[in-house]
Amino acid sequence: MSIAQSVLQGSVRDRQIVAARVIVTSPGRNFVTLKVETRSGVFGLGDATLNGRELAVAAYLEHHVIPNLIGRDAGCIEDTWQFLYRGAYWRRGPVTMTAIAAVDVALWDILGKMAGLPLYRLLGGRSREGVLVYGHASGRDIEEASAEVARFVSMGYRAVRAQCGVPGLKKPYGVTREKNAYEPAESELPAETLWSSPAYLELVPKLFDRLRADHGRSLELLHDVHHRLAPIEAARLARDLEPYRLFWLEDATPADNPAGFELIRRHAVTPLAVGEVFNSIFDCKGLIERQLIDFIRTSIVHAGGVTHVRRIADLAGLYQVRTGFHGATDLSPVTMGAALHFDTWVANFGIQEYMHHTEQTLEVFPHDYTFRDGRLYCGESPGHGVDIDEQLAQRYPYSPRQLPIARLEDGTMWDW
Repeated sequence: MSIAQSVLQGSVRDRQIVAARVIVTSPGRNFVTLKVETRSGVFGLGDATLNGRELAVAAYLEHHVIPNLIGRDAGCIEDTWQFLYRGAYWRRGPVTMTAIAAVDVALWDILGKMAGLPLYRLLGGRSREGVLVYGHASGRDIEEASAEVARFVSMGYRAVRAQCGVPGLKKPYGVTREKNAYEPAESELPAETLWSSPAYLELVPKLFDRLRADHGRSLELLHDVHHRLAPIEAARLARDLEPYRLFWLEDATPADNPAGFELIRRHAVTPLAVGEVFNSIFDCKGLIERQLIDFIRTSIVHAGGVTHVRRIADLAGLYQVRTGFHGATDLSPVTMGAALHFDTWVANFGIQEYMHHTEQTLEVFPHDYTFRDGRLYCGESPGHGVDIDEQLAQRYPYSPRQLPIARLEDGTMWDW
């Protein structure tokens, strides 16, 4: 029996959406989850978390999206996506696209459960067994950062993102006391941090010189600039890092100005990754078509779900650009589960970011994906393989948190 026959053997009435609700919980950090239920009792989950702006998406879902879902056929995923995107008039943006993603992933989850198949099989089956992932190692100085890289290698990682404290800056981006995760949204109002591009540019080549000396050439190393550099500064850094063969240099300069990536390309061959703040194919279309990037990092939760990210990946594949999805702890296990099924299927896969959630989060969101030997493996449960314990979720009420801001040492606002 085909997938279509399996799903369609039930009546449209069975697939009719009869309820949907938003679940906000904070087991170590805030998450927004959408639960969509059909008349037959099958339900699907979608992640709707937007770090630091969670309640904006929750309100958008509750007041504008859910009323339009009731009575619709859960099996009409494409039509529902087009309805929520084209019918909104005010298109794109992080709030709208995160809300659409939550619905889309929940409907794919329902489709998998109705068909009795894991999500990757609905998409077209396996392209690989396991998904290469990278962890986050950081230190207050170069020596501590190298020791943290060694710890991740001992855990089985084959790829590690390395960040390091910048001399003279109290709290630079990416450095944390947590052993496996980095959670920047720490306070109810934005914390202020200081930034110095000259000090940073002086430090980073020294960091990777030490890491290659300590850990050899076979380990894949990554680094995140976090949009902090002007294009010419990013070009200098990318050129200076060429001897250390980075897997990628991430967010080297703000992508608001795509021409900045042309400048980097003219001066360096270090691979470039970008896209975790992108919301649609239109954010990355020019960068991909002009081959100004090597990896697209757009996440399923912030770019309209599986339906839309599949189109981004297809476009990227035409230009030999590979995926490298965002996977920090601001994405719930629901998104990680969906992303791993997508990673398992997509032909032009590159790597998947993997930051460890808290134990409380993992208890609230039981899942069937597993980590071993540097790779994550999606499970064989129907749908995306992630559930939610709603009673346990109620024990962790929403806790207001916002992301930090950055200023230069003279007080000028800067890109965080």
